[in-house]
Amino acid sequence: MPFVRALLNPRSLRWKIVLLMGLACTAMALTVGVLVHESTLNRSMHEGAGKAVDALDRALSEARESGGQAPLVSPGELPDALLSRVEREGSGTLYVNRPPAPVFWAARQEGGRLYAVEIDMTGDLLTRQALDRHMWKYSLLTLGIVVPVTALATELPARRLRRVARTARRITAGDLDARTGTGRRAGDATRTKRGDGDAGGDEPTDRRSRGGGDEIGEIAAVVDSMADSLQRRIAGEQRFTADVAHELRTPLMGLVTSAGLLPEGEATDMVRDRVGVLRDLVEDLLEISRLDAGAEQPLWRPVALAELVRESVGRSGLDARVTADEAAEARTDPRRLDRIVTNLVVNAHRHGAGPVEITVAPGTITVRDHGPGFPADLLAHGPQRFRTGVDERGRGHGLGLTIASGQAKVIGAVLELANHAEDGGAVATLHLPAERPGPLGP
Repeated sequence: MPFVRALLNPRSLRWKIVLLMGLACTAMALTVGVLVHESTLNRSMHEGAGKAVDALDRALSEARESGGQAPLVSPGELPDALLSRVEREGSGTLYVNRPPAPVFWAARQEGGRLYAVEIDMTGDLLTRQALDRHMWKYSLLTLGIVVPVTALATELPARRLRRVARTARRITAGDLDARTGTGRRAGDATRTKRGDGDAGGDEPTDRRSRGGGDEIGEIAAVVDSMADSLQRRIAGEQRFTADVAHELRTPLMGLVTSAGLLPEGEATDMVRDRVGVLRDLVEDLLEISRLDAGAEQPLWRPVALAELVRESVGRSGLDARVTADEAAEARTDPRRLDRIVTNLVVNAHRHGAGPVEITVAPGTITVRDHGPGFPADLLAHGPQRFRTGVDERGRGHGLGLTIASGQAKVIGAVLELANHAEDGGAVATLHLPAERPGPLGP
């Protein structure tokens, strides 16, 4: 599933955001934890020092009032650091954290005598340790909540980005009606479908792409606007091609008639040949125009594939070796299938090299030549009108394969183009549908 693949992709934007959020939360927790720890420790040291000094003052005051024994100590009983401080300053405090328990010392030197007391800091140490544990525990708990919530929160923008990517891939594959469905108002999309934006040029497109919304919405609007513009441009080119073909058809028919009236001779044959080529080109353009407009409707009937292929090769006047399963049949449009086979045979002779071999099997028709093969650009992007690929494929208008591919779509077939893996040569395989894909014609 695309969602699962995206979820498990460690390089996806989702996990980068989650990682960034986790690092930010961790850094914040560490910063707050260190500040709280240091602040609590400083306060404990200050309060502990004050308690130790107060305890020493009380002990000396009680000893003077009651005549009891004062808290005398020998220099060897004091920690070295505290003893040095007392010798320099006359008094001092020191925190010592060592077994059996942490203590805070307060010492003073009076009348040549050394007085000192120590107070137990175990309760204070346990309080600070408990605070540190709670800081770690709740920081990890917060991180455990923030990371999944962030992963879930990124699903909506990630889903929108995936939708934009899917739409862009569909447009790249030739589906010019594909739209993201986000990033613009439904009214804009409706007006685009009706073609209302044609008169205004690119201004509506630019306005939509600059419309409000977040960055993903802007990207989606730009993709939709790009598809709108591309669709309008291609529609304009298709209309221009159809108009040119229709405008040429009438004078061309007169030219064909006039060529037929010329006296026989070498020059006449050349004129008739060129007129015939021009007529075929105009008919091909008209056929492509009808395919682009979606006006072609197949007429289904049972067809013996072997017989149809042999008749198509015979009408083409070109040599081809046919290997056929005589029992192979299909329910399809014989006129369109004949057009496809004829174009594939003509293309094999024009752009490839002999021998041309045709293999007929149940559900498939394969046409193979022994020339240089299909160019990489054609295999990658499919047949394109007025492009034959590379020079070694010969000269032509690139309409034969375009028409064959378009007619294949009309009858629900798939035209697959490849190069022979062993000894080269172009291989065109027509996969007929297993069942009749449309309504039964007359």
